[in-house]
Amino acid sequence: ALTAERFTACPYGDAGGRMYRTGDLVRWGSDGTLEYLGRADHQVKLRGFRIELGEIEAALTACEGVGRSVVLVREDRPGDKRLVAYTVPDGASAPDAGALRAALSAVLPEYMVPSAFVTLDALPLTANGKLDRKALPAPEHTAAGTGRSPRTPQEEILCALFADALGVPEVGPDDSFFELGGHSLLATRLTGRIRVALGVELQVRALFETPTPAGLAARLSGETAVARRTLAPMPRPEAVPLSYAQQRLWFLGRFEGPGATYNIPLALRLTGPVDSAALAAALHDVVGRHEPLRTVFPDTDGVPHQRVLDACDARPEWAVVDVDADGPGLDALLAEQVTRGFDLATDLPLRATLFRAGEREHVLLLVLHHIAADGSSLTPLARDLSAAYAARSRGEAPAWNELPVQYADYALWQREVLGREDDP
Repeated sequence: ALTAERFTACPYGDAGGRMYRTGDLVRWGSDGTLEYLGRADHQVKLRGFRIELGEIEAALTACEGVGRSVVLVREDRPGDKRLVAYTVPDGASAPDAGALRAALSAVLPEYMVPSAFVTLDALPLTANGKLDRKALPAPEHTAAGTGRSPRTPQEEILCALFADALGVPEVGPDDSFFELGGHSLLATRLTGRIRVALGVELQVRALFETPTPAGLAARLSGETAVARRTLAPMPRPEAVPLSYAQQRLWFLGRFEGPGATYNIPLALRLTGPVDSAALAAALHDVVGRHEPLRTVFPDTDGVPHQRVLDACDARPEWAVVDVDADGPGLDALLAEQVTRGFDLATDLPLRATLFRAGEREHVLLLVLHHIAADGSSLTPLARDLSAAYAARSRGEAPAWNELPVQYADYALWQREVLGREDDP
């Protein structure tokens, strides 16, 4: 029945043809374009996985002691999306979060098990009697261990690293990483921090098998694998190789030709007076601070390399364009800039346009190529651009500390750690 609901008869093609209902909610624009509004169901995408929240809710409601349940994705810390389950008990006693997690782990894959469980007396409803998802409270990730203090310096370090990764004030030696809201992506970050702090090579699997600071400390005391070389500034050869991710994107750029497939746009609406000269100077400051933003990728006999331009000479493409505040032209101009490709051999992988709709209304558009940035890069980019603009508006240069490493150092380090493709 579910399949028949999704795959419906196609009236436009050959007999027996089918159309698929995607679950996307859209509408036709007045100009004939299709505008995406969201989902018609509760399917979400989390850490690369498509998840049907109803499947988790069904498994949760089947657990002993659960009367009603709802599951959603929350982002209470920027960039940290987590599955949170809300339950209403069917009796006087509320089900234990650990028991619920164990029950769900037995029937669902790890990425579908909620990071936190919240027990409510009743689910909040709107005036129309429907579930009010916005009124669901944020979970409290608090330590729930025995309350004992760390017994060894290693336990103390691990407790601090756990707390920092999870974004909680404190973690006890016997608190479980996953019961405090940890997930596979945070586990990867935590093992990297443990590697740096304690100088041991720790696999992510070890954290899943031993998720408490005390258990991990006992396990690490028997570890003999010394951590691989720490990322640090590297001697630069005449031709700096690309990282493996950059190499892939460079190849695709050559294979497909210049295009917008790997463009990353960031459009910011600015209300109030804008000093365009200070903003241009701030953008140059940021490009000088971050080498990937002033790196081009020429090749020699088909072998690409990174060429980091001098900070003084590397100025990204910058333009100030006046637009009609009430006209439809801004969207078209934004689309034109976003869909324009980069020549990786000669173009800086960042360009900026300030669209001016009046003295107090502007839109700043930054377009980056994926070879120099990803989604996580937008936070430090916005932070540093804001700091540099504030300084330049005062007639000063930004006062920031030099970065400990640059991406070219990472590319060299990665090649050294992983070796060549023909190196066993």
